Amino acid sequence: MTSNAKKGIPRGRLILYALPAFVVALPTIPVYIHLPALYGVELGVGLAATGLFLLLARLFDTVSDPVIGYLSDQYGFRGTRRKPWIAIGAVIAGFGLYKILNPPGDVGGLYLLMWSIVLYAGWTMVSVPYLAWGAELADDYDDRTRLTSWREAMTLIGIFGAGALAAVTADMGWASSDSIGAIAWLAIGLGAVVIPLLLWYVPDQPIERQEQPTLTRTYLRSVISNGPFLRLLGAWFLNGLANGIPAALFFIYLEFGLGAGEEIRPLFILAYFGAGIASIPIWLKLSKQFGKHRTWCWAMAAAALAFISVPVLPSGAFVAFAIVCLITGMALGADLTLPPAMQADVLDYDRWRFKEERAGMQFALWGMSTKLALALSVGLALPALELLGFDPDAPTEPGKWAIAVIYALVPVVIKITAITVVWRFPLTRKRHDIIQHRLKKRQFKLGNMKELTQ
Repeated sequence: MTSNAKKGIPRGRLILYALPAFVVALPTIPVYIHLPALYGVELGVGLAATGLFLLLARLFDTVSDPVIGYLSDQYGFRGTRRKPWIAIGAVIAGFGLYKILNPPGDVGGLYLLMWSIVLYAGWTMVSVPYLAWGAELADDYDDRTRLTSWREAMTLIGIFGAGALAAVTADMGWASSDSIGAIAWLAIGLGAVVIPLLLWYVPDQPIERQEQPTLTRTYLRSVISNGPFLRLLGAWFLNGLANGIPAALFFIYLEFGLGAGEEIRPLFILAYFGAGIASIPIWLKLSKQFGKHRTWCWAMAAAALAFISVPVLPSGAFVAFAIVCLITGMALGADLTLPPAMQADVLDYDRWRFKEERAGMQFALWGMSTKLALALSVGLALPALELLGFDPDAPTEPGKWAIAVIYALVPVVIKITAITVVWRFPLTRKRHDIIQHRLKKRQFKLGNMKELTQ
């Protein structure tokens, strides 16, 4: 840990660390929400085929996370641990992003598969070291929540900005493919500015050479032997699945379930992510009073209650659905802010118990869980629609009902399950303070031993 972390992160350094999250988030809506409709319907690849190719790409992406996490823990360049991986990954991700969001007129599923893999590989090389780096910049229970709040607020602002751009371009008469192409260029241009600022001004933790455990042993030990991590990872995966299914079906539900035209659809995105941004200070304050895990549980419960109403909304109920977007958007603010802060606390438990630095591996498994949830979301939701009889060329009432059920009720069941998993999370503020005290005591003893041997 750095000495600055113990005193609190300076505001300027905090901003420079958080800004790349804004850039990485800009293409989130196009990649995770627009792609199923763009390739599956507009470009004629087909819903089932699009779901299959996106599933394959995301499964590949899932496998790459622990590899990058392990490498960023053990290998760097000139004493830096996270920076080299982020620099290389940003270039790869930028190229893949341009290709996948600017497809040629005659495109097939293999094009989608190939450039999805390139994009996800670059994103992994950026996101895994970036998240691990954030956990190493702060060690205080509340300061970590502050850091993740800044980072995830930038994430939501980036998503909100992409939604705002989509709304403006739709009002100007742009096609959806042209709009998401513009978002890709914006992300690439801003990335060329903020990534170098991050790499130049934010200090990285140097690699301490030690006996390098094998990837398999590190992976198994991280998952099986760390009870708090396993519980948190399970809840994170379930909640990611519950959020990923509505994301995959969002535009399909708006068009065929709610009857919303292209000119109004971006407004629901703005309401959703705008509520997420506005809610972050609220969740930060509540977590200080009630603890991170209980606050997160109440946020998931609020989202579940809002989703229950969706299947009974009639076509054209835009105001009612906007209220659903506001409530679930506020819950998203907690989803993005509190679990990563809890994961940083779990890392302290891991350091105390196993006496190893495995932030990269832990956050790799974290990212792996996220991507697996997203892969299953799109890989199951889109084929399920076809299986239940939904045809975008000839929509029927049973098909529209199937959209509403898969879009809203299935996530409710999954979120309730996630709540039961994390409700009794063991790393409270009191227990984390004890672990921190023991870590500092151990570091003090090791420092004295080094002085005696020199």
